[in-house]
Amino acid sequence: MPQSGRSKPACRVATDKCARTLVGVRAVVQTVSRASVTVGGEVVGAIADGLLVLVGVTHADTEATARTLARKVHELRILDGDESAATMAAPILVVSQFTLYGDTAKGRRPSWTAAAPAEVAEPLITAVVSELRERGVVVETGRFRTQMLVESVNVGPRTVLLDI
Repeated sequence: MPQSGRSKPACRVATDKCARTLVGVRAVVQTVSRASVTVGGEVVGAIADGLLVLVGVTHADTEATARTLARKVHELRILDGDESAATMAAPILVVSQFTLYGDTAKGRRPSWTAAAPAEVAEPLITAVVSELRERGVVVETGRFRTQMLVESVNVGPRTVLLDI
């Protein structure tokens, strides 16, 4: 049965397990004292005292799910004193991470079929960033379709997995 009224995601083999697993856009949110993304020796995004958000997109995602994710990240109360990025005006570093949809159910080599292709994922990651910026957040990003070096110093550590 489809999740949240969306059509069934594209899977190599359509199964009930596949429909349950692919709930929608997925994010790993971490509180950090600093985080950065480097591409080819150049720092392309960096923050201090905020949130590092790794975002994975699957086939059923839409701009609406991307905007919902942005709202949840902005209002998520995981910063010091049970605060959110919204109340603390904390910066956010958003990094596209298709590997969040790696399926390791069979064998030792992950399958990436659940991850949306780049031409679908990139505009949705852009929608997450745009929505956060519309909310007044200082947002830094990685660089799509590149090999990135992501560095972070986690606080707490506090790490939350969001499935929309």
